[in-house]
Amino acid sequence: MDSTGPIIIAGALVGFAVGLTGMGGGALMTPIMVMVFGVNPTAAIGSDLAASVFMKPFGALVHQRAGTVRWDVVRWLLPTAVPAAFGGVFLLRALGDGDDLQQRVKYVVGTALMLAVVGMLTRLWLDRRRTAPDTEDAHVPVRPVATLLIGLVGGVIVGMTSVGSGSLIIVMLMLAHPRLKANHLVGTDLVQAIPMVAAAALGHLLVGDADLGLAATLLIGAVPGVLLGSVISSRVAGGAVRWALVVLLTGSGLSMLKASSTVIVLGCLGMALLGGLVSVRDRRTARPRAAAGTADETAAETAGVSGGS
Repeated sequence: MDSTGPIIIAGALVGFAVGLTGMGGGALMTPIMVMVFGVNPTAAIGSDLAASVFMKPFGALVHQRAGTVRWDVVRWLLPTAVPAAFGGVFLLRALGDGDDLQQRVKYVVGTALMLAVVGMLTRLWLDRRRTAPDTEDAHVPVRPVATLLIGLVGGVIVGMTSVGSGSLIIVMLMLAHPRLKANHLVGTDLVQAIPMVAAAALGHLLVGDADLGLAATLLIGAVPGVLLGSVISSRVAGGAVRWALVVLLTGSGLSMLKASSTVIVLGCLGMALLGGLVSVRDRRTARPRAAAGTADETAAETAGVSGGS
C-alpha cells in the first residue's frame, strides 16, 4: 500500500505543531515514523534530521528579520553542539547492529522523548514565571561555560535521537539565562539548530541511515505546515496545543519503552488532567487581572476628565 499521502499529511501536522508552538519536530516525527509507518528507528531518525535541515531555516529567517537572534549565544553553542551532534550518530551505532540495534534505539528514543516531556513541562512552568515584562532582558550577558555544556549535551541527544533541538536545548538555555527574552530564546535556538541538525544529518547519511526520499516526502507537507502554524501562532494562544504535545509525547515515549497499556493510558490521562487543571487556574487568574486592568483604565480616564474640567 502506498503510504506517500499519509506521510505527507503526518509531515504537515508535525510542521504545523512546530510553527504554532516551536516544539515537537523530532519528538513527534520520529515516533510517528516508527510506530505508524513501521520505519526502522535509525532510518526514522536520519530521515527526520535530513528533513529538519530544510525546515528549520524557515523559522530562523523570520526571527533573523525580526532581530530576535542572540548571535553571541549561538557562537558559544556551536563549537560543542556541531561536533557532538555528528559524534552522537557514531555513539548510536556503537550500541550494536541489526535487530538488536533497532530495539536499543527504541529505548534510547523513548528515554529522549520522556526527557522532552520533562523539558516541555519545565518550559511551560518557566513561561508562567516569566510573564512580567521586567523579568526579561534582551541584552542579558551570555554564560560561556554553561552555554558550551548545553551545546555538548544537546548535540549528543539530537545526534542519537533527533529529539531535543526545540524541546530540550531551549529549556536548558532558559535555565542558564533566565532573564533572556522568550522570543530571543526561540530565535536563537532555531538558528543554532541549523548547523547542529545538519551535522547530525550528515553523520546519519554517511552511515546509511537517512532515507532522502522519505525526507523529501515529509517536507512536502512539513514546509507549508510550518508556514501556516507560524502565521496562526501570532493570532492564537498555543497553550492548549503545547499540552496536547505533552500528552502525545508521553504516550509515544512510554510506548517506545515498552510500557504496558495501563501505564501508557494512565500517563496520558495524568498529563491531560494536569493540563486541564493548569488551564482552569490560568483562566481564573486572568479574570481578576483583566478586571483590575479595566478598573485602572476607568480611573485614569476619570482623572483625566476631572483634570481637564
